[in-house]
Amino acid sequence: MVSFVATPIGNLKDVTLRALEVLRSADVIFCEDTRHSIKLLNAYEIKKPLLPCHKFNEREASEKIIKAVKEGKEVAVISDAGMPVISDPGNVVCKALKEEGIPYTVIPGANAGLSALILSAFNAEKFAFIGFLPDKAGERKRLLEKYKNLDMTTVFHVAPQDLDPHISSIYEVFGERKACAVREITKIHEEAVTFNLSQGLPVEKRGEYVLVVEGAMPVNPLNELTELEHLKHYLAEGMDKKEAIKKVAQDRSVPKSVIYKISLEL
Repeated sequence: MVSFVATPIGNLKDVTLRALEVLRSADVIFCEDTRHSIKLLNAYEIKKPLLPCHKFNEREASEKIIKAVKEGKEVAVISDAGMPVISDPGNVVCKALKEEGIPYTVIPGANAGLSALILSAFNAEKFAFIGFLPDKAGERKRLLEKYKNLDMTTVFHVAPQDLDPHISSIYEVFGERKACAVREITKIHEEAVTFNLSQGLPVEKRGEYVLVVEGAMPVNPLNELTELEHLKHYLAEGMDKKEAIKKVAQDRSVPKSVIYKISLEL
């Protein structure tokens, strides 16, 4: 049997009893980085052969896994942190096992995306996990265009050096929304910082991030008007000027000062 085993995303205590049982009973463990995984295994005094299974050798690792199973061995597959396959190596292995008709199972556990969604306090009834965005700006924006109208929270994985350009790309495509940058999940310095996309994240960027972004709001037909026409609409409904300015600013997600300047044309 092949078991895809979730591992802690920060705190080593966030490993399940079943995960430890499977790792202890495995004949061989395939992992993303042997140097990283050995720390978890040493913490629980588990000594097993470790073989690499990362994005650069996954097809080769798949062949070794299939060979081991056919020899009657118990195989565990883990990634550096969290659930294998989800923004981590393992999907190629799953497909290879399916093609060979070899059964496999999942040992669930810690997940950074779901943890960040909870820490953001954004709507969690519906959400889309996008994972890592492309490095190239053009490809990134084309991908984001597919999701800009989703009326649900979106979840991204972002490396610290990519955070600023990726937030800029999301703002350019999605427009103004609230976002939450979550890092150091389950660790001592865990933090979830909420900010507006237009402002960017106003902190020093350290460690891997999960970026959670609010979903698209229903389209307001009044936003198709010019700002001045929008303002005149509310004035015609009987609102006073101050109230109308506030309402237009809310509808268009812009500062009241912007609409106030436009109101001077009246």
